[in-house]
Amino acid sequence: MGDFRYDTQLLIEGTGLDEDEIYDYFIAHFKGDSLLAVGDENLIKIHYHTNEPWLVLEYCSKLGEIFDIVVEDMFRQSRGLKG
Repeated sequence: MGDFRYDTQLLIEGTGLDEDEIYDYFIAHFKGDSLLAVGDENLIKIHYHTNEPWLVLEYCSKLGEIFDIVVEDMFRQSRGLKG
């Protein structure tokens, strides 16, 4: 089991989004791993393992509308429980 508990996934819809800037912000400001930030200037898909998903959601909500939000507890999943 890894060090990070929550598998955090979401979509950001907005204008002028930059996946490289978002990726760099995550690396500089959040502890986690398995980061994916892919898309275009209007829609970005985020996937990130972290212990503080609420910080990820707060930041992403400042970039645009966030939706299709999934936060799964990987520690529970590893014990065979619903995440």
